[in-house]
Amino acid sequence: MVHMVERQPDPSLDPGRAPTTARQRASQAPVFDQLVQRYETAYRDRPEQVRAGMWLAERLDSGARVLDVGCGTGVPTARQLVDAGIQVVGIDISPAMVSAASAAVPEAIIHNCDVLDLTESGFDGAVAFFSLLMLPRTDILRALSVLHKAIQPGGYLLISMVEADLDDTPVKFLDTDVRVSGYQRDALCRVVEQAGFAILDMRVVDNTPAIAQAEPETQLYVYSRCSPYDGDSQ
Repeated sequence: MVHMVERQPDPSLDPGRAPTTARQRASQAPVFDQLVQRYETAYRDRPEQVRAGMWLAERLDSGARVLDVGCGTGVPTARQLVDAGIQVVGIDISPAMVSAASAAVPEAIIHNCDVLDLTESGFDGAVAFFSLLMLPRTDILRALSVLHKAIQPGGYLLISMVEADLDDTPVKFLDTDVRVSGYQRDALCRVVEQAGFAILDMRVVDNTPAIAQAEPETQLYVYSRCSPYDGDSQ
């Protein structure tokens, strides 16, 4: 299915708003340093994420390079892609997650890196499963623009987020205070298009995590392809 939406500016993306600093973004890292095991327990069943990884692997040649943004523990996605013969570079702001991913997927290259600091390019695809939601909306568009530069024209970008109308909002996540952002489904498509990607499909999934501290949620998976870069999309 191809999900087409009318391109319109997202009113939440005010260019006059100051982006977060690296220090502010890095403050999220200790949260996930503490949550490695609980996160894996809560989200151990991720069939739609596995299907998305399979979809990407089927469209790439063996030896293709894929960037895993917010790779977490490396499971399931980095592990799945490596097993399919793909070269994976994973980045995460949490040193504990980087250590876990390096142990789980030693064949991958894993960096402790903020996506907004990424300079590497030439990727055939990228995935960002539930990692961009940790950014304010202004920084989400910046991150998508960084990824547009990092992915070769015609390469793929798959992202997932929780459906919610939130912008850098404090919430409880696994009994821990975090700040998250989200979009309604059509708004998320518009943001991805604004960054220069063509929407191929969107899949909407209801998910109930495996532990009581995590709330049921509606998850959005966006499948897109990189259009030729035509300047700064911010």
